[in-house]
Amino acid sequence: MPNNGLIPRLLWTALTVIVLTLFFNGLLYQYLPNILQSDYFSDKNRQEKSEPRVVQARGNLAEDEKSTIELFENSRDSVVFITTRQRVMDAWTRNIFSVPSGTGSGFIWDDLGHIITNLHVIKGASEATVRLADGRDYKASLVGASPAHDIAVLKIGIGFQRPAPVPLGSSHDLKVGQKVFAIGNPFGLDWTLTTGIVSALDRSLPGSDGRSIDNLIQTDAAINPGNSGGPLLDSAGRLIGINTAIYSPSGASAGIGFSVPVDTVNRVVPQIISRGKYIRPALGITVDGKLNNRLIERLKVSGVVILTISPGSAADSAGLKGATMTPEGNIVANDIIIAVEQKPVDSVEKLLARIDGYKVGDTIQLTILRKGEEIVVPVTLQPGE
Repeated sequence: MPNNGLIPRLLWTALTVIVLTLFFNGLLYQYLPNILQSDYFSDKNRQEKSEPRVVQARGNLAEDEKSTIELFENSRDSVVFITTRQRVMDAWTRNIFSVPSGTGSGFIWDDLGHIITNLHVIKGASEATVRLADGRDYKASLVGASPAHDIAVLKIGIGFQRPAPVPLGSSHDLKVGQKVFAIGNPFGLDWTLTTGIVSALDRSLPGSDGRSIDNLIQTDAAINPGNSGGPLLDSAGRLIGINTAIYSPSGASAGIGFSVPVDTVNRVVPQIISRGKYIRPALGITVDGKLNNRLIERLKVSGVVILTISPGSAADSAGLKGATMTPEGNIVANDIIIAVEQKPVDSVEKLLARIDGYKVGDTIQLTILRKGEEIVVPVTLQPGE
């Protein structure tokens, strides 16, 4: 038993030696090489001279770079930054005060000071301020809007040095693959330029009034919150759309953005300016989306069943026929609209979108399925509700 305390002491001694050995080895490994250098503490290394490196000439800008720069410089002044405020009431004091509610983009439409933006940019706001590229701020008044197209028209009083309106282009002749340019204020970063291509055409998104917004341009140009209402331009710097929405699970750009085509804008905006609202063209018929789905499924056809026709309407004058009802309460379809100007329609939403591509007073050709036979009927569009 006399050796009971010897073994623990030997273990502690061995452990202490190992720890000290590792400690001193670390110190020697770190500092000994420097100490052995004869000039370690000298100022020799501090006396070396260093000059800025020579910049290598880049040469001329590429032609596409020059055209992009020129496009931005020519278009920048026509794009505006929109901030909105909302009046709220303090629940305790009942005082009313104004708080910031959002930001967005827009562009100058004409020399009268009309500004075009998205309706959702200003929706719910009590006031809006428009900032020009030169830093001037103007209080804006609302002229009118079209919820069906997510378009709103504002007006500001520009006294002098009025920026030029954005040059107008067309959207009916766009091709997938064309270059496009978006200018806006994403996340409040004003006058930001992004580029991309036309990714697809004739897309649809649900609108704020329950109807779908159709004929949208899909682009991969980066569009983020704050870009809404800004212009989408072609390579000539012409307006071809209003940046409206993005498809993104995160809320940031995922390479899928949508713009209202300029042909729609140029049809809707003049009505808003002159009347304060947009009057949609109509046929003077009654249709129902849910009921239509059941009827065409039963009839095994694709189209829109005309339920009723308003007396004296455009459809009545054209000789169209509405559905009838049997004594048992069954609906018997007479006329089924299957195409507008040779473009097929397979739902009520698609029919309304096709008609919305025309103006009140335009005469369009409807392809009707009547008793199993296709006939073409011309109809002159009337003002809708």
